[in-house]
Amino acid sequence: METGFLQGNGIEALPQFLTSLAIGLLIGLERERNPSAKAGLRTFALVALFGTLSALLSTKLGSPWLLIAGLLAVAGMIIAAYLNHPSEPLRPSLPQEAQDRENDPGTTTVVALVLCYGLGAMIWYGLAKLAVMLAIGITALLYFKPELRGLSQKLTRRDLVAVLQFSVLTFIVLPILPDQNYGPYDAFNPHHAWLMVVLISGISLTGYAALHAVGTRYGAPMLGFLGGLVSSTATTLIYAKHGKSNQAMLNLAASVIVIASMVVLLRLLVVSAVVAYGALPGLLPVLAGGLLFGLMVALYNWRKMSKATELYIPETPNPAELHTAIGFGLLYVVVLLGAAWMEDIAGSQGLYAVAVASGLTDVDAITLSSLRLFNLGQLSEQQTVTAIALAILANLAFKFGMVVFIGGWALARQVATGFAAIALGVLVGLFAL
Repeated sequence: METGFLQGNGIEALPQFLTSLAIGLLIGLERERNPSAKAGLRTFALVALFGTLSALLSTKLGSPWLLIAGLLAVAGMIIAAYLNHPSEPLRPSLPQEAQDRENDPGTTTVVALVLCYGLGAMIWYGLAKLAVMLAIGITALLYFKPELRGLSQKLTRRDLVAVLQFSVLTFIVLPILPDQNYGPYDAFNPHHAWLMVVLISGISLTGYAALHAVGTRYGAPMLGFLGGLVSSTATTLIYAKHGKSNQAMLNLAASVIVIASMVVLLRLLVVSAVVAYGALPGLLPVLAGGLLFGLMVALYNWRKMSKATELYIPETPNPAELHTAIGFGLLYVVVLLGAAWMEDIAGSQGLYAVAVASGLTDVDAITLSSLRLFNLGQLSEQQTVTAIALAILANLAFKFGMVVFIGGWALARQVATGFAAIALGVLVGLFAL
């Protein structure tokens, strides 16, 4: 008598096995490049297929132990292979990257094979898309071993402590905060407020890590971009000092400062899309206008800059440090309540005054506060967009003042063109609404 899973000669299960084969070949292709690995292209492909087959038989026979036995068999075989044939000593003549790839004590390959078996089983249980995504991520982790090791070595103890603090505050503190509105105007929500801290700190931390990993490898545009992700104000301060002390750095400093300020608009675009997607149609012309106008000036400054100009990495504080995160959280709450109060007693003029005052030093706080009030229905789209635009303009004015007093008029004249272009683009987008 023919059973259900053999109907149609079992061909209906072929797509699952083909997907497992592809996953195994992908991971095995990376392991094949490692001369000392005891498992390569064919082994990983067979293990992935074995995982799918074990899951199929385990389901049809109603015995989960069959799946577990297959997992133990895979792990046992690869461990036995390493015990019977230990890795040969490294050849000193090999470059460091080749030695990193050749030095495989077996742990990584064993874990990768076990994961490959599990991915094959996931495919049979209807999780093919997730399995493919995980396979790509695993392959990337295996391939970029030298880069990941270099990144970890560049991080200081202070940086590691800050990342640990960020993880604790994100995955332990955030879930236990009450998700309920408190205070005047029901504007303060502890869970939402800390979520905004996590969002901004996460974006800044990504830029901070990338800045130290990439360094000066890709020149001024990358330094400006990553510096803007971390802190455009800190980047402006650092390069204003360098621009004053070294005349050859004027064009470089101006380019980095303008690009960093443009990235602020890009940050706000991402944050707005996450926090209040409904406000995005109104904000898009303002932010896109500033980016487009600023980009034209940045490209012009880049063409004038000498390729031989020495590059400096801005020494910005780690944005994941506890005092930095708490400071931003307090600023966000104060600006949020202040904006709600001023809008209530003085209308739009009161809100705009708070936007200008808070935007002088931090655009993120007033942006998130305005978007929060927009979500609560206490601000219209026009008021929200105008408040954010005024904060951007105030922040540009504050940073330009920094350039004048720290970098001098020679640098300020070059930065003024870029800042004026960004401001013009913001105003064009604002009045186009």
